[in-house]
Parts: sequence; C-alpha cells; structure tokens
Amino acid sequence: MEGKQGVVVAKLMPQQNPIEQLQARFKELENGFRAWLAKQSLPVEAAVVTATSAAQGAAIGAFMGTLTNDVSSSLPNTPPPQASLNPQAMASFKQAQALAGGPLVQARNFAVMTGVNAGISCVMRRVRGKEDVQSSMVAAFGSGAMFSLVSGMGGPNQAANALTSGLFFALVQGGLFKFGQKFSQPQPAEDIYYAKTRSMLNNLGLQNYEKNFKKGLLTDNTLPLLNDSALRDVKIPPGPRLLILDHIQKNPEIKERRGS
Repeated sequence: MEGKQGVVVAKLMPQQNPIEQLQARFKELENGFRAWLAKQSLPVEAAVVTATSAAQGAAIGAFMGTLTNDVSSSLPNTPPPQASLNPQAMASFKQAQALAGGPLVQARNFAVMTGVNAGISCVMRRVRGKEDVQSSMVAAFGSGAMFSLVSGMGGPNQAANALTSGLFFALVQGGLFKFGQKFSQPQPAEDIYYAKTRSMLNNLGLQNYEKNFKKGLLTDNTLPLLNDSALRDVKIPPGPRLLILDHIQKNPEIKERRGS
C-alpha cells in the first residue's frame, strides 16, 4: 500500500523548473552563509565581507575594462615628458588612465570601491545596530576617498582630491538611498513566520500555494499538525495536498516536533 502511495505521489509531482531549483538552492546557500557570518566576530565579518565584495568588484571592473580596451590601448603606458613638469598635465594623464584603463586597472579600481564600501557598511551596521542613510554615506565617503587615492584621479593635491571625491560619493549614495527608501516596498513582517513553509513549497514546486497557507494562517508552527482537512479548508487541490502531507511525513524534523 505504501509503495502504491509513493507511485501516486511521484506521478502527481509536477515537473520542476531546473532554473527555479537552482535559484532556490543558491538562496538556501546564501542564507546559510549569512547566518554563519552573523555569528562571527566583527573583525572576521568585516574581513570576509570586504574580501568577497572586492572580488565581485574586481570581476565587474575586469569586464568593464574589456569594453574600454580599445580606448586604453591608445593611451601611452608612461606619461609624456612634459607632463612631469606640469602637475595639472600629470593629473589629467592619471585621470584618463583611471577612466579608460584596461581590465587590470579597472579591476583594481572597482575592487577598492566595492570592498571598502562593503567593509565600512558592515562595521557601521554592527556598531550602530542599524543600516540607515548616515551609515551608507559614511561607507560611500570611504570608498570614494580610497578610489581617488588608488586611481590617482584629480589634481596634484591628493588629500584635497580624496576629500572631494569622498564627499561626492557620499552625496550620490545618500540620494540613491533615500530614493530607494521612498519607492521600495518593505517585506511584510508576517513573512518570517512562513520561512520553512516557503522552503517546503519551493522544494515541491508548489510555491503558488503559499498564499493559501497565509490565508489560513498556517504558519511554520502548524506544519507538524497539518492534515488533509486543514489543507482542504484553504482550498489546496488533492494532488498538492498529497505531496505536502508526504513531505511532512518523511521530514525527520517535523516528525520529531509532532512526536514531542
């Protein structure tokens, strides 16, 4: 009888999209990594966040550098002789190299910007306990100043130029943060009570029925108590009901909670 039920369940299992499966798996790994990172000390978390963000920035910069490779190839590797006598000419030469450099130059610039920004944001979030426009602007100021120092953009006065670049980055980031706050839709607080339910439905390819669970207030705490009648009350069809109940019966964590 149990073998026949397994055959029925297998036949009723919908064809899952491989891309959706991959996205769900990636999301699960990402959440696990973030949970591990949150348990680490501040220096460890800041170092990991800075390194991973710098690596991502380097990859983006290298790609951008390939797009500007034709422009960078026309620039000389060394400044013209007269530039060494003219600080403004030297600054213009370095600015052209920073904006139209090859893959390695752009990878370095983007790695510095993204790594410093992410590292400062991480520290500010842990120290202040929140992520707001002030923290975002401080991180942007640091990344702008470091980008200016590393790339050599601007005039001969590096300190003044780093300050100007940092202020510019901070103002732009502050404006983008406020703009995003105004138009972003905050996630409903109730979603935290359906995390395991959402994961189960995604694994079964039944994510379209999440709204049914929410309508019936079938939160994660009710999973061990679910039966056919409860699922029928929230208008879930027979096929998906069988899949859900079979999953609950085979899940050791849910079975343990049901037994206790």
